[in-house]
Amino acid sequence: MHWNARPNRLVGLSQADWAWQTSRMKHLLLAAAIASLVSPVHAQEPAPIPSPGEIAAAAPASDWVAVAPSDLIVMDLAPDAKGQARRVVIQLMPAPFSQGWLGNIRKLAAAHWWDGTSVNRVQDNYVAQWGDATEKKPLPTGLAAVPESEYVVRNWCGGHICPPLRPVGTPENVLEKVYGGTGGFHRGWPVAADGRDLWPVHCYGMVGVGRNMSPDTGSGAELYAVIGHAPRHLDRNIALVGRVISGIEYLSSLPRGSEALGLYKTEAERTPIASIRIASELPAAEQPRFEYLSTESASFARYADARANRRDPFFIKPAGGADICNIPVPVRPVAAK
Repeated sequence: MHWNARPNRLVGLSQADWAWQTSRMKHLLLAAAIASLVSPVHAQEPAPIPSPGEIAAAAPASDWVAVAPSDLIVMDLAPDAKGQARRVVIQLMPAPFSQGWLGNIRKLAAAHWWDGTSVNRVQDNYVAQWGDATEKKPLPTGLAAVPESEYVVRNWCGGHICPPLRPVGTPENVLEKVYGGTGGFHRGWPVAADGRDLWPVHCYGMVGVGRNMSPDTGSGAELYAVIGHAPRHLDRNIALVGRVISGIEYLSSLPRGSEALGLYKTEAERTPIASIRIASELPAAEQPRFEYLSTESASFARYADARANRRDPFFIKPAGGADICNIPVPVRPVAAK
């Protein structure tokens, strides 16, 4: 079989064969034309927009900062009614924040002072608080009396120009203006700043020092964790010393106290504390290990923007901003080496 000089005809084909071949070629040409129009559209489809959690999970190892075991407090509550262990891990704040109270807390933990005390107050949408409910247990010697001025770090950048805080996602944040200062992040922690003054802020899971009426500032023996909406009105009025990074569910799910301020009426209602230790005091194999996403990293900048402007498929309209407490710093456990 060969092509002859006449175009579009095949030698040796019947009329019916020719009609079938012509129809088939027309269909092939039409399919090719449609494919040429469709394929570029598929090639230009945008990649799925990652969620904040996916951005954090994709951050390179170099963007994560290890938490030293000496900066972790391990609180073991008594097992629950089913015999399930309940461990709460608290990351202590770094310098320059609340150093007087943190010194006391380290002494209290080293003395095993909290062993046998209890969670004695759980107020709905507010705090879970622990310590000595009788207020009669002698404190270790050498605890510091910390002045109220230490609620705020004054002149935190010394004689140098203050470095900018990692912003919360928008240049203007109305909520931050209400509570004072400009919100941002410093060394992995949510903070507010006003000129050369810097202070940590009350977000969910933050741990603070219980106190009586001013000028008392608390020793650190009574501690509380925020288990509700961020009580930002407490900023600069109570010392913050850390944050719960694991086990907050064991505090937030406790029964609410029936007395004023969420206090429990009877001893039986309180949750006993088996022990509280600095993690570095535990055997190496038992020390919990965690790391947090550096708030100075490019990954955190993308994460914070994604929290302030949700563009992943579920969301219809990005908010355009976020309260600082709605951008929790990602923290993850690390397997022991």
